[in-house]
Amino acid sequence: MQQCLSAVSIIVPDYDEAIEFYCQKLNFELLEDIDQGSKRWVTVRPKGASETQIVLAQPGNEAQKALVGQQAADRVWLFLQTDDFYRDHAAMLANGVVFLETPREEPYGIVAVFQDCFGNKWDLIEKRQSQG
Repeated sequence: MQQCLSAVSIIVPDYDEAIEFYCQKLNFELLEDIDQGSKRWVTVRPKGASETQIVLAQPGNEAQKALVGQQAADRVWLFLQTDDFYRDHAAMLANGVVFLETPREEPYGIVAVFQDCFGNKWDLIEKRQSQG
């Protein structure tokens, strides 16, 4: 049996603002932007990724609207793994991405928390090669 997590949704107040942030500041690729009448089907993913994508979804009611930027209750929610932390950290800083801490070395790798333009917290992480 083989399974994978194919998509995760992020509630965003504005599709175009979300596309701009994810594609221009994080350098993700826009996979789909399909007008469905009352809403759009918009998906993005990191360049070079092949499995998981992000569905950018506008809130459908007030309860969902209240969760914009807080889908993980102020915890780090999403983890962007890279093969070169310092390259991507520098590029993201140059693009105006807000980091909430300086990079830190942990036993599992190099990591720093950043937030998207809506307040969701992410880890940028480069995992260490396993020694075993």
